[in-house]
Amino acid sequence: MSGTIGLAPGGKARRVYLLLRDSLTAGAHADGAALPGETRLAAEYGVSRATVRKVLAALEDEGLIKRDQTGAVRGHVAEAPLDADFTKLIPQLEQIGHETTARLLSFTYDIAPPHVAEQMAIDPSERCQTAIRVRYYKDRPMSYLTTYVPERIARNYTETDLASSPLYALLERSGVEVESAHQSVSATLARADVAEALSVATGAPLLSLRRIVRDREGRGVEYLQALYLPETFRLEMTLNRVGQGESREWRPVMGASGTE
Repeated sequence: MSGTIGLAPGGKARRVYLLLRDSLTAGAHADGAALPGETRLAAEYGVSRATVRKVLAALEDEGLIKRDQTGAVRGHVAEAPLDADFTKLIPQLEQIGHETTARLLSFTYDIAPPHVAEQMAIDPSERCQTAIRVRYYKDRPMSYLTTYVPERIARNYTETDLASSPLYALLERSGVEVESAHQSVSATLARADVAEALSVATGAPLLSLRRIVRDREGRGVEYLQALYLPETFRLEMTLNRVGQGESREWRPVMGASGTE
């Protein structure tokens, strides 16, 4: 991510960088297809050629573009993103856990933030294990995961366990009987520490998934905040048109197969 150091937040270079990066990761340029030259890009985005060169250097540093022997800039398509069916998201995320590796960044015990304690319906003074991990898919950063687990449960596994095993498996091993979960998906921007861990620029767009898992008594046993690089993870949903006349509407097909 060294190429993004000179792209000041809010500056012209950062704006052009984010727009071009989004275009590349969305597949607007085929693998190996030549990008417009510096002069054309400068005119298109209303910036100088020097600014364009800074942006291209940052994109090349990320591996999103490559220069051929003639110096022409060409798009470089990364691995296809992992797909998950929204209606089967939790089991598919569990499967992803077996297909990826994780690096543990932080492992501590402390009182959970107020909003976490409230949403988990635990006592505000109850201590939780807080763990931060980066998950990798084919040696590339994929997600930044922050989890909170009540200490009474988390003491059943070690820091080494968490670094090498999916959390859901450790919860089950600890005797937790999961009954339900609530999850939501939105978008956010990478703050500085997250950006560094995922090797992207500060302010890069991320997919944000939040999940609260409960046991049979309705007690919160896990709070997950997962931040995904949009080019590595994609949510899909199959819909059917149902009903009659003016009451027809779209409804998700529960349990539909994704495109993994």
